[in-house]
Amino acid sequence: MKRRLLYVIIGAWLSLLAQAAGQERALPADSVTITQLLQEAKRQPDATCFPLYFARKFIGKPYVAHTLEGDKEERLVVNTRQLDCTTLVETVTALTRCVYQKRFSYAAFKQALQTMRYRGGKIDGYASRLHYFTEWITDNTYMGLVNEVQTPNPPFTAVQTVSVGYMGAHPDAYQALREHPELVPQIKKMEQRVSGQKFRYIPKNRVGRSAELKQTVKDGDIIAITCKKAGLDIAHLGFAVWGSDGNLHLLNASQLHKKVVEEPMTLYQYLSKHPSHTGIRIIRINNK
Repeated sequence: MKRRLLYVIIGAWLSLLAQAAGQERALPADSVTITQLLQEAKRQPDATCFPLYFARKFIGKPYVAHTLEGDKEERLVVNTRQLDCTTLVETVTALTRCVYQKRFSYAAFKQALQTMRYRGGKIDGYASRLHYFTEWITDNTYMGLVNEVQTPNPPFTAVQTVSVGYMGAHPDAYQALREHPELVPQIKKMEQRVSGQKFRYIPKNRVGRSAELKQTVKDGDIIAITCKKAGLDIAHLGFAVWGSDGNLHLLNASQLHKKVVEEPMTLYQYLSKHPSHTGIRIIRINNK
């Protein structure tokens, strides 16, 4: 009880300081949650699969989209109470990186989150955020935070040629672009830079081959679902879970279930229900 009270006091104090400086948007409850999770993780065995350990802590949290939007100026948003597929992945990855680096403070978490959410780790307006997950992967690979797995072949038998442009073509769908049309050229320039890159992925028809995938996909890997929707690269994100049934499942912030869940259906079944999904890319959090 005393330790919990200490987390509350420290977390609230740090959150209020950052709020006063205009550096972030969070509630004291968020800093308390992060601090408590990191302190609990400190006592876990080194062999713990920390991406799944943290992701499971958020099961049941409500799915809420667009939680990063709404500020007049771009700020670091910490929200552990409401998650979408991207913010779940970012929150869990930041927590995991903190543990790997043996940094167990709220300040360390915020630094990790900012580093992975913004190009080069620097907040410089709305356009500096990594809006497309392909750029998120490449930027965070460059920063040494993650690596994309693209071998062996099989199961990585397909190649995605990235072609993004949805934001630039539909600025009215984004609050910041509606209110600041001068940002659209920056977004389009970014889309041109990201487009044309090629990445190997596991096509949908091979995802059901569990024996083959077990040699490549590990518990806690980030799964990025590729798609054929015009202007998009990735349709959805989650974490790989090898179930007791011997099949690959997805832990994700689900719009369908309206909360964070470990999908009872296999990942192959999940993909089969979405005609626009074409397969999966695999990203692994670096533990160095």
